[in-house]
Amino acid sequence: MDYNFDKQIVRRGSNSFKWDFPQEGVLPMWIADMDFEIAPAIIQAIRKRLEHPVFGYAFVPQSYYESVIAWFDRRHHWKIEKEWILYMPGVIPSLSMAMRTLCEKGDKVLVLSPVYNHFYDAINNCDCEVLESSLIYANNTYTINYDDLDKKAADEKVKMLLFCNPHNPAGRVWTYDELKKVSDICLKHKIVLVSDEIHCELTMPDVEYCPFATVSEECFDNAIIFNSPSKPFNIAGLQISNIICKNPQLRNKLQATVTKYEFGMVNAVGIEALQAAYNEGAGWLDAMRAYVADNYHCLCRFFAEKLPHIAVTKIEGSYLAWVNIKSLGMTSDEVCQRLLEQAKVMVSSGSMYSKKDGEGFIRINIACSRDRMMEGLNRMYEVLKK
Repeated sequence: MDYNFDKQIVRRGSNSFKWDFPQEGVLPMWIADMDFEIAPAIIQAIRKRLEHPVFGYAFVPQSYYESVIAWFDRRHHWKIEKEWILYMPGVIPSLSMAMRTLCEKGDKVLVLSPVYNHFYDAINNCDCEVLESSLIYANNTYTINYDDLDKKAADEKVKMLLFCNPHNPAGRVWTYDELKKVSDICLKHKIVLVSDEIHCELTMPDVEYCPFATVSEECFDNAIIFNSPSKPFNIAGLQISNIICKNPQLRNKLQATVTKYEFGMVNAVGIEALQAAYNEGAGWLDAMRAYVADNYHCLCRFFAEKLPHIAVTKIEGSYLAWVNIKSLGMTSDEVCQRLLEQAKVMVSSGSMYSKKDGEGFIRINIACSRDRMMEGLNRMYEVLKK
C-alpha cells in the first residue's frame, strides 16, 4: 500500500499541543509529535469503535495481550508472557509510578545525560535527587562512560537507573554489548534498571533495536521496561502504554502502586488503536521510517552545504535531530528564542535535557512533510547565517 507522507495536515484548531500552543504563523518543530496521517488500520479500528454509542469504563481484553506479545516476538524476537504486562495510560505516569514504588524521599536516581526532560521532572516530583552520568560526545555521536557510570552507581543512595533505549535526544540505539555493560553495573550495585523504550520502533532502516530485556535472564529479572505504540504510530493522545516486568516481586510492588494511586485506567479507544497498530500497522510503520530517514539525510545535506559550522548528531533512532550549535557563541535558549522571534520556527532547547550536557544543542522534530521541513530549515537559515 502507498502512503502519502507528503500530505500536509492542517492541525491548528484541533487542540493540538504542538500546533495550537505556539502563536499563529509559527512553524512548530519541537515536541515529539508527528504530522503524518496515522495508519489507515488504526483509523478504521477507531471508526468501528465509534459506531457503538457508549463510552463507559473499558477493560483490556485477551486480544490486547496477544497483540503485544505477537508484535514483539515478530519484530524483535522478544518473547513476552501475558502475566508480565501491566497496562498504563502513558510512559510518563509509568515513570512516576515506578519511582513511587521503588524509591523513598531523598533517594538518588541515576540518568545518562543529556536525556529526556521528563526524567528530571519525574525524579524531582517524587522528592528524589537526580544523579547524572554524562555521555561522551565525540565525532557527532555519543557513547557511555562506563567508569563514570560505575562510580556513580556505587553511591548507596542510588536506587534506580532510569535509562532511555533508544536514547532521546542523543539518537543512539544501544547495542547488545553496550546494554550488557550497563546491566552488569546495575546488577553489581543492586540498582533496579528502568528502561524507557518508547522510541524502539523508530530506528533508521539499517539499525536494529535490542530490547534491554533480551540481554540476559539476570538483566530481565532486574528490569522494568516501558513501551507504547504512541510514539511510532503517533497516537499519544489515546493514552495507552505498557510496563513489561518479569520479576514477580517487582511486578507485585508495581501493581500495588497502580492500585493505590489508580494509575491503571486506560482509554477505551486506545485499546482498539494499539491492537490495530500492532496487528496491521507494520507496513505503514516501515514506510514512515524510510520517509523520516530521507528527511534526516536532507537535513544533513542542508546543514553541510549552507551552515557547515553547525554539526548534526548521527541519528540511529527517533525522528529528532540533535544539532550542535556551540559554534554560534550563544546559549541554546538564546538560539531558540531568536529562531522563534525572527524565523517563526519553534525548536527545543538542549538545556531542557541537561543544563550541563544539553547546553549548546537544539532538538529539531523532522517527522513532517519534506516541504514543511525544508520551509522550517530555510527560515532557520535566514537567522542562523547572520
